[in-house]
Amino acid sequence: MLYFGLIGRTLAHSFSRNFFTAKFEAEQRAADYSLIEIEDISTINSVIAKNGLCGFNVTIPYKESIIPYLDELSAEAKAVGAVNCVVVRDGKTVGYNTDVKGIEASLGWLSVDENTKALVLGTGGASKAVQYVLKRMGVEYKVVSRDADRGDLTYEQLDADIVGIHLLIINATPVGTAPNIEEAPMLDYSALGAQHQLFDLVYNPVTSEFLKRGEAQGANTMNGILMLQTQAIASWHIWQRELGIE
Repeated sequence: MLYFGLIGRTLAHSFSRNFFTAKFEAEQRAADYSLIEIEDISTINSVIAKNGLCGFNVTIPYKESIIPYLDELSAEAKAVGAVNCVVVRDGKTVGYNTDVKGIEASLGWLSVDENTKALVLGTGGASKAVQYVLKRMGVEYKVVSRDADRGDLTYEQLDADIVGIHLLIINATPVGTAPNIEEAPMLDYSALGAQHQLFDLVYNPVTSEFLKRGEAQGANTMNGILMLQTQAIASWHIWQRELGIE
C-alpha cells in the first residue's frame, strides 16, 4: 500500500481526499490518501514517519513554512518560494510546486493576455505561485495585502479608480472558503464591469461571494476547481515519476 496525504491546519472542506480516492479506485491502485491536520509544521518529519507517507500535498498555512524542513527543492519551487507537493524518496524530502500548472491552466481558460493589468489579493504561498505565473506571462500586476509593508496596495486603497483599471483580479486568499461563505475580499465591487475577469482560487463553495459579486456586475468569473484538479494531477505525475510507480 502506498500512502499519500494532504498536510494543512483545517481540512474538513478539502476536496483532495475524494479526488484521489476516486482516482485510485478507478485505476485499481493499492494507495490511500488521507487528510492530516497538524498544528506545527516543525513536526512534519514525525508526521511523515507516523503515516508512512511516500508523497503528500501541502496547503494553508504551510506552503512557505515547510521549506526549511525539506531536504531539497525543485528549481521551480525555489523560484516560487512555496511548496504544495512533496516526494519522500530514499529518506529525503523533495518539494515541488504544482500550483503553477493549475494557475497556468486557469489563466489560459480565461484567455488573459500580457496587456491586462492584474490585482493579486494576498501574499501567502498561493499568491507567490500566482505572481510567478503572471511574471512569466508578462502581465503587469500589483499585490494587495492587509499589511502595507507586504504588498503594493492595501485593501483600503481598492477604490473605483484602482479596480477600474485592473481588469484581472485574483483572490489568492482563503477569504470566502466554507464555512465562511458570506465573506469576500474588501474592494469596490461597483467598479467592476463586463470587461473584468475574476479568478478565485477558492473552490468550496463553487461560487464564492467574491465571484457572486463580480457576476452581478457582469464580470467573467472562474473558481479554483480547474486549478485544484490540474495541480492534483501534476502532483500524481511527479509521484509516479520520482517513486517509479507504473
